[in-house]
Amino acid sequence: MNPTHQKYRSDPDAIRALVQPDRVHRDVYLSQEIFELEQEHLFRNTWNYVGHESQIPKAGDYLTTELAGRPLVIVRQADDSIKTLMNRCPHKGARVVSAPSGNIGRFFRCPYHAWTFKPSGELLAIPFKGGYESTALLETEAGHGLPEVKATKVYKGFIFVRLSDEGPSFEDFFGYALSSLDNLVARSPEGALELTGGCVRFVHRCNWKMIVENLNDTCHPMVAHESSAGAAKHLWQGVPEEEPKPMVIEQFVPLASDYTFFANMGMRALPNGHGWSGENYSIHSKYSVIPEYEEALHAAYGEDKAREILGLIRHNTVYYPNLTIKGALQTIRVFKPLAADLTVVESWCFRLKGAPDKVLERSVNWNTIINSPFSIVGHDDLHVYKAMHKGLRADGNEWISLHRDFDPAELGQQDLTTTGTSEISMRNQLRAWSKYMTMSMKEVTDERV
Repeated sequence: MNPTHQKYRSDPDAIRALVQPDRVHRDVYLSQEIFELEQEHLFRNTWNYVGHESQIPKAGDYLTTELAGRPLVIVRQADDSIKTLMNRCPHKGARVVSAPSGNIGRFFRCPYHAWTFKPSGELLAIPFKGGYESTALLETEAGHGLPEVKATKVYKGFIFVRLSDEGPSFEDFFGYALSSLDNLVARSPEGALELTGGCVRFVHRCNWKMIVENLNDTCHPMVAHESSAGAAKHLWQGVPEEEPKPMVIEQFVPLASDYTFFANMGMRALPNGHGWSGENYSIHSKYSVIPEYEEALHAAYGEDKAREILGLIRHNTVYYPNLTIKGALQTIRVFKPLAADLTVVESWCFRLKGAPDKVLERSVNWNTIINSPFSIVGHDDLHVYKAMHKGLRADGNEWISLHRDFDPAELGQQDLTTTGTSEISMRNQLRAWSKYMTMSMKEVTDERV
């Protein structure tokens, strides 16, 4: 990196100064240096979602991903446990596995020089081994095989990792926010999920935080989505309330609700940037009943428990920094930052085991009309993200306002419920951003030039 552009490196105070109680500096979104520091600190110090155990059901099954610029391979072991390994041959550095998923058979085999490794990552064999006799190979990192990411946690089928060897435990990091995942799994009559239907990927020319913050920005739908959801609402005007709504109308129209509707939804902000909108109800609250699904839940849990499960209809639960879920629709979105101005968003659907196909159809329909590159709503957001990324380069104001419903009393609070149109979710995420960005930075000394 050009030293003249190292404005923030090794300076935690400069990072902290970017996030004020009620505003944030534009460099948090525009600076490539900040992006690189996020890879080095934020995404290493936090717990991130990397996959679901239903993607690797058998011993030897694997899936690959990248987190904080590090290539990873997640593999099912013979004892049914799951390990996360660095996807890098210790010899010359080639990725050992290139396919998105598959089965390794009995061992990993590097495609360059055919070094092989056990599913646990341990070095198994080296061709032409005699060339390494009387050398220090086995005493070095190369002799230890594929490094394991020790901080790997499987929670109700969801696989999370923390790249750093030090940091908060999984339970301390997520805390009460895990209740949304609990509810998602409980929606299955069998208490189990299966990732299905493939992945929808959408490339956004913007900073990843703009997308994550937008998830619970409830003052934009009636503006940005007026041409899509608003058009659907107009088409359905005058139809009697008792008339069954087509699924697309049922899912589109609530996005065109007014400020009062979204304000009364309520917002919940929890430690470490997590939280949700829809504390009281959400845009998914009035979907039509699927009788055979409710009957299956009643049989599995009893009527009271089933009513409690279905009654929790949060909008978007953000598991900061890289995952959001919709329990009521059994969908998730995963955020994969590639550069300061480039982000890939992956959207997935779950099949609720024991539930009728109509439930999955509703999930897939939502994913198609909202999250896919072929959607209508998604392009509204894409336009705004690009407009923000270009607009922030304007002179005269280097700050982004987060003042809506700001109260100094919120500072330091660990669990806060507010009006659904508050910008508390953005402020909460950015405070967590500042915390984990600087957690592993060394404090600046007087010797710094």
